[in-house]
Amino acid sequence: MEYGSIEREIHVDATLEVVYEVVSDPRHMAQWWSDEAEFEATPGAVGELAWGNREHVEAMTVVRADPPRLFAFRWSYPDGTADEIADSLLVTFELVPSGSGTLIRLTETGFREMGWAEAKLAQEYGEHVTGWDYYLPRLGEYVTGLVSAP
Repeated sequence: MEYGSIEREIHVDATLEVVYEVVSDPRHMAQWWSDEAEFEATPGAVGELAWGNREHVEAMTVVRADPPRLFAFRWSYPDGTADEIADSLLVTFELVPSGSGTLIRLTETGFREMGWAEAKLAQEYGEHVTGWDYYLPRLGEYVTGLVSAP
């Protein structure tokens, strides 16, 4: 297996602007992905994502914020601290108008560059595949709930 990147797509019946807000605003991100999120959607901004009562905390750095089309950040730093020269994973949300809604293209790259041994690479890649297969539909459900709320 290559373990180079994870690519997923989902269509949601919401505008680019709504979807961009959901993938780039920490208050929204904490509703569909992490339990807590703290960052500014500005390139270079450093923040964190936390799960399970802060049992698992990941540093993250915003790489691109081009509303309403693209939001990208780095995370999974080797020592848990955001470091611009350290290898890390890059998550990109590309938003494309599609009919009356938005196509969300999620890409996560950088697995091979992490320098993990083959077994660790396979494990991490598999966990991220499983994670995105769970969280991307949650993102869609969250967006749907937002736009259908009175």
